[in-house]
Amino acid sequence: MNMAAITMTTIMAKQRSKILPREAGEDSLADAAALYRLMAWLSPAYPVGAFSYSGGIEWAVEAGDIKDAETLRRWLAVMLGEGGGFCDAVFFVHAHRAIAADDDTALRAVAELAAAFVPSKERFLETTAQGRAFLEATGAAWPCPALARFAAAWSGPVALPVAVGVACAGHGIACDTALNAFLHALVANWISAGVRLIPLGQTDGQRVLAALEGAVAAAAARALATPLEEVGSSALRADLAGMRHESQYTRLFRS
Repeated sequence: MNMAAITMTTIMAKQRSKILPREAGEDSLADAAALYRLMAWLSPAYPVGAFSYSGGIEWAVEAGDIKDAETLRRWLAVMLGEGGGFCDAVFFVHAHRAIAADDDTALRAVAELAAAFVPSKERFLETTAQGRAFLEATGAAWPCPALARFAAAWSGPVALPVAVGVACAGHGIACDTALNAFLHALVANWISAGVRLIPLGQTDGQRVLAALEGAVAAAAARALATPLEEVGSSALRADLAGMRHESQYTRLFRS
């Protein structure tokens, strides 16, 4: 290798040493911002009223279907893998993709289907009241053009997974990362209801959450590969629980 080639190689190496740390730093900042927003939006403290809904779990406890940590885990695994949790994951994915692709037609399609795709009156209230509250809080604290675009494209009721998917896409948060965080928050809220209703200790609640880690990852992976027209639920008992809760004599929760 001649001196000119050696000099050029040295210069390029020095340039790379200056550029790569900056690029890595930018990636770290982007990741930190995404994590910060996901932690805020999906926290129990975010003002969407998630704590007041049980997704039918209250009736399942009353009926004896759920009576301890293990029966709670099994019930939630079905809700997550075959029921409303999985459907919400699919709606989240397609709302996120519609915003990312600037496809208002697809955005309206997923918003309409998600609002209609509920098995009971209380489940409709649960998802749309939280969806509306999420958009209001996020629009006030973390506004972005995607939220305004969504409001212009769709004026009907908004399901929670659609609202969160739109916000995450609008803030450039990767779909797979955001989806796993969304499903974690969903499961954690269900467990919180179970802890209060059965009742369970907080440690048992965390054991159930840990045991469902694989189920959350599997539901997310499946949702990412599911076309919108193939979304569906087969958790019949969980759907019936939501319907029966509407006429339950004593209730702590709104669903």
